Amino acid sequence: MIAVKNLQKSFGKLEILKGIDLQIHKGEVVVVIGPSGSGKSTFLRCLNLLEQPTGGEITFEGASITDKRHDINVTREKMGMVFQQFNLFPHKTVLQNIMLAPLKVKKQQPAEAEKIALELLQTVGLADKRDAYPAQLSGGQ
Repeated sequence: MIAVKNLQKSFGKLEILKGIDLQIHKGEVVVVIGPSGSGKSTFLRCLNLLEQPTGGEITFEGASITDKRHDINVTREKMGMVFQQFNLFPHKTVLQNIMLAPLKVKKQQPAEAEKIALELLQTVGLADKRDAYPAQLSGGQ
């Protein structure tokens, strides 16, 4: 599903990623661990080109996303990322925050997006927080 070959990322003379090779197959769960400053977040940001790699190739579902001709926005519709800071919209409820991307990016109908969002909240045990605002939640929530 994802193939990374010789991935490199530098910031000036500081080399962060030094030739990473990795294959992730559909259904596989992969955990990236390491000390602070070791390049974990940079690596994850490179996987969806939020950070432009200095070298190497990333293939997602058979398409080279590092190819300049590739439309990364099409890939991002299928690839998710959880950020270290959640950056939720403070003026929107939990339900509205969850529904936003499916409505805007995937052009889902509101009823379908709401149904899926409620199922997701139920799965993680937060269905009762659907109408809460981010400031009303704990960090874990």
